[in-house]
Amino acid sequence: MATLGIDFGTSNTAAGVLAAGRPHLITVEPGRKTLPTSVFFDYDRKVTTYGSVANAALIDGREGRFMRALKSVLGTPLMRERRQIAYARLTLLEVVAQFLQMIRERAEAETGQTYDVALSGRPVRFHSLDPVRNAQAEVDLREAYLIAGYKDVSFMYEPEAAALASGPLEAGALGLIVDIGGGTSDFSIFERQGDRTRIIASHGVRVGGTDFDRAISITEVMPLLGRGAEVRNAIGDGRHTAPNAIFNDLATWQKIPFVYTPENRRMAEDFAKLGIDPVPFARLESVLDMELGHDIAFAVEAGKIQINKPDISDAGIDLRVIERNLWARLTKAAMAAVLADHAAQIRQCAIETLAMADLAPDRISKIVFVGGSSLLHVIEDEMTALFPHAALERAEAFTAVADGLAIAAARDLPL
Repeated sequence: MATLGIDFGTSNTAAGVLAAGRPHLITVEPGRKTLPTSVFFDYDRKVTTYGSVANAALIDGREGRFMRALKSVLGTPLMRERRQIAYARLTLLEVVAQFLQMIRERAEAETGQTYDVALSGRPVRFHSLDPVRNAQAEVDLREAYLIAGYKDVSFMYEPEAAALASGPLEAGALGLIVDIGGGTSDFSIFERQGDRTRIIASHGVRVGGTDFDRAISITEVMPLLGRGAEVRNAIGDGRHTAPNAIFNDLATWQKIPFVYTPENRRMAEDFAKLGIDPVPFARLESVLDMELGHDIAFAVEAGKIQINKPDISDAGIDLRVIERNLWARLTKAAMAAVLADHAAQIRQCAIETLAMADLAPDRISKIVFVGGSSLLHVIEDEMTALFPHAALERAEAFTAVADGLAIAAARDLPL
């Protein structure tokens, strides 16, 4: 039975097999080896689209239900709640299964093979602080693969897969994988033994790129919609601060599809009438009425990427979809301040990984950055401060996990 290596990510997904002794990544979209982990249920056409096509449907304003960051919901009760999603009643488990089935079908169409077995990457910890939920997440993901038609699935820690695909390492030297994905941050310390890679320690924390987006959105964007603003009491002369829940949900990728409730729309309408400054709450009304939550999330992500460019110190988050000429300013210093707590958690996880291996930081000779969020300056600054003498490797940041899974699947490694 042929095995397909699948890097099912919070933000992006890739799949690969070994061909002629080298990892071969499947063309999961025309001209692309990765695709956004996005799903769009089109109301009018009654079809489901994936990846960039799903993103385009959302941006084009088609009527439907858009979903992203589904991996972050694994292990939670939300996965098994059946609800009306556009034209069908589905659980999120079934939505993930449909996505995984699509990946298999595209791989089979390209290679002419049948893939009965999957080798799936997984974070070291889906959920940092809840071992029961962490265990349930793998149960959920396994079931999704089986629903998708795979006869069996095994799992491999994502940073350990990336270690298999990393570049050369001198005998006796130690490398560190720094894998910052959309939903989690993972670390593996490794060494080479001949043509084999030995993992010494692996560790992880539930902090990733979507958490960065959420923090930026809450701090820089949501005040423009009324977060932190005051509202007059409906009865009496007092006033109160608008509750944060609606703004926090609008800033959270996986919660956005569920914010457009009648209750939230009525609340925004009341805020617009009773707000000391009604303007931001009128924007909130528009966001809910036109279901613009994902448009905001994409704008935040784009602003984050733009400000991370080396020659940029001041950028903006484009919110003109809400209101003409509406932008949220974002500077390098502001982003560093917003993400400081997240960066500190990631640094602490790296320190704990060293402790698990009983190693000092100066024993690490090379750092391999994996995942798009690992390339943010705030992450690189933390890692270079902790490992000042380590060489840096960034060459395959977006595909290293899928490459490693392709290698492992072909070797039939114990998983």
